Amino acid sequence: MPWQNPLTVQWCQYLLDSYRHWLKSELIERSGTPLQQAERLFNCACVVASHGTETDPVLNYGNRAALNLWAMDWQQFTQTPSRLTAEAPNRDERAHMLKQAKTQGYISDYRGIRISNTGQRFLIEQAIIWTIHKPGGITIGQGATFSKWKLLS
Repeated sequence: MPWQNPLTVQWCQYLLDSYRHWLKSELIERSGTPLQQAERLFNCACVVASHGTETDPVLNYGNRAALNLWAMDWQQFTQTPSRLTAEAPNRDERAHMLKQAKTQGYISDYRGIRISNTGQRFLIEQAIIWTIHKPGGITIGQGATFSKWKLLS
């Protein structure tokens, strides 16, 4: 399983620690080892995804719910520029939201239309977007989580 990779386990710790830093709450139950937390995050009911800090950021994490929603396997998902999760007309709005989250550390209650690998459009609601950093404050990406979405025709 992809969550067992040591680099993914470490990424999950950065993702979870940063979520706690910005939102002052835990995304998942944090008991157990980092490996157990990575498994719990991968299998949780809410969608969790993230990308790095490249000029054109590439998705580097998606839990089972994210992979299912975007209709991709781990390999496909983690090679996809994150801008492609939105249709072209919605990319400017998405870029503005990501910039706002980077400036503020996080935003909550985001909503927007996204598109899966199969062309299925869906509206995400009440999403939280946050900046992921290493200890010491070095920014290494952005994460997103949501549990409300609606398929669009």
